[in-house]
Amino acid sequence: MKQTPKRNPKADHFTYRVTWSAEDNEHVGLCAEFPSLSWLACTPEDALAGIRKTVKAAVKDMEAAGELVPVPLAVKHYSGQFRIRIPPSAHRSLALEAAEQGVSLNRLASAKLSA
Repeated sequence: MKQTPKRNPKADHFTYRVTWSAEDNEHVGLCAEFPSLSWLACTPEDALAGIRKTVKAAVKDMEAAGELVPVPLAVKHYSGQFRIRIPPSAHRSLALEAAEQGVSLNRLASAKLSA
């Protein structure tokens, strides 16, 4: 499925997360749409503020360079379908398990992925 990135997404529409970094002994702010960016800070609030400011600057730079800005995950369209390749032996095993449970392979796989 091909996504056409939109220009000028608001920095607040991206997916942010703050977690603790034992290695750095600080909180780290992250953005899912920009996995190469991060911001370290002493407090979670400062880590979030820092990564938001960093993403805003990155978006501005990308737009100035004529680059396409990632589409925020929150506004992306998802069809509910994706393909996965697994070894034939795993496919056989899952098909057998589905048959034994009296459900489709799709339903079994969906249940396992949702668990």
